[in-house]
Amino acid sequence: MAWNRRVWMSLAAAVGFLSVAFGAFAAHGVPDPYAKGLLEIGSRYAFMHALATVACAVFMQLGAARARHAPALFLPGVMIFSGSLVAMAFGAPRWLGAITPLGGLLFLGGWAVLAWSAAAIDRPRA
Repeated sequence: MAWNRRVWMSLAAAVGFLSVAFGAFAAHGVPDPYAKGLLEIGSRYAFMHALATVACAVFMQLGAARARHAPALFLPGVMIFSGSLVAMAFGAPRWLGAITPLGGLLFLGGWAVLAWSAAAIDRPRA
């Protein structure tokens, strides 16, 4: 499978869908405040990074080709960060939270790549 914009956008849409579903479940179907908080945080960060992945496609369209690398950090970050929080909300052991910061580091890396790629936008071509 080629990791191109079509794949990134399809994955971003799936993450967006799941983030809304988990957010709605947190708002209407979870009585436990701790689990509700985990789902809310996980869904918020997942949604944010689904939109960031969409922004990468816009960056690429504007000439920032390096933006193609950011989704490779954002989406695994969602799986680790949000996934671990959702898993704990559904009863996974709390020690799973030890990997949550690794997802956060992937988010930071994706934003750094996006910032680096922005240097190519509106740059005169030689």
